[in-house]
Amino acid sequence: MVAGATVLRSLLTLASSAPAGVQAGLSNDTISNVRSRLLESANASWELGTAAEALTELYWPSLSVFRPSAFPPPTTLNSSDSASDVLAIARNTVRTRPSQVLPLVADDGAVGDPASIGVAVLLGAWTYGNSSGSGNASSNPFWEAAGNQLDYLLHVAPQTNDGAISHRTDQVQLWSDFVYMAPPFIAYFGALQGGESGLGLMQYAYQQCKLYRNYLKDDSGLWRHVTLGSWQDDTHWATGNGWAAAGMLRVLETLANSDQADSLTEETNDLTIWIQEIINATWPLQKENGTLYNILDDDSSFADSSSTALLASVTYRMAYIAGDDTHLNAANRAMALIEKSIDDDGWLQNTVNPYTFSSPNTGENHSPEGQAFVLLLQSAWRDYWLAQRKSL
Repeated sequence: MVAGATVLRSLLTLASSAPAGVQAGLSNDTISNVRSRLLESANASWELGTAAEALTELYWPSLSVFRPSAFPPPTTLNSSDSASDVLAIARNTVRTRPSQVLPLVADDGAVGDPASIGVAVLLGAWTYGNSSGSGNASSNPFWEAAGNQLDYLLHVAPQTNDGAISHRTDQVQLWSDFVYMAPPFIAYFGALQGGESGLGLMQYAYQQCKLYRNYLKDDSGLWRHVTLGSWQDDTHWATGNGWAAAGMLRVLETLANSDQADSLTEETNDLTIWIQEIINATWPLQKENGTLYNILDDDSSFADSSSTALLASVTYRMAYIAGDDTHLNAANRAMALIEKSIDDDGWLQNTVNPYTFSSPNTGENHSPEGQAFVLLLQSAWRDYWLAQRKSL
């Protein structure tokens, strides 16, 4: 069965019938092409993790942390909700991981990036036939792999003196990217595990977001990209702010949809405020045509459709999760810009080079993460649309 065929049909209907005040979404053909280009281009650990998350949110929404049905996920997936592409990423990760290595990807150089695949691996563990987070890891390779990744983050990876996990393996250095990669995995592990230990993991994921905000947020409301270690990047990198906002959003929704949400209200309130700080500081910097610049507040920088898509996705989700549609028009302009920026083959154009984060892609170069951000944007737009329709 074509992945998410029912969802694709519903997306086509939604895209042609957006309510007043909401930008039309992307077409079925466009999304299909973007997905194809994503799957053929994603190779690095964080690209695979972001791809798995984007595919889950768009094609298998009942398994996404943005739905209460995610906790717990079903132990057996049916043909109409198989998450086949997501589980393929998880299976390949577990299959190729050396047995003596704790992280999901060996010799990555980044602490956080391998963990980005962790939610997909946990979904693989849950649907492997073991319905308990405390199951026998020796009979379930997914649980073993996910548990080892968690152990590495909590007990092996470098940390600051106050407990912020480093994004790099060779030194203590904090990158805003980390917030999308590791805390959502830690929170999801806790939500599936349950009990006091599970609650502790969800609180730990929140604490990582808090620590990273303490180190990277400045008076502008935006986050700097990199601090500590042998070099720093004090710029307000647009994608880095997107990583931070979108990562905290996933932690927020994991906590809010878990069965221990009542014990986590302070944490969810804080996360809501911290996400809104970023989007409130971002959109006044949007250009007339809908784009954001690679360095948000630097007009000598260049237009970047990749971060524009990611930050717009967060904005659509916060519009219905927090009931704040202050920046809906900005998100609509961003959606229109993204539609114009996708070529006939499904490649998102005018993106930052994700491997340098300081230069634009040129020629035949493309951004796998940018492809995933388009899918995140479409799924966030769809869920906002559905929330609006229910309120009519």
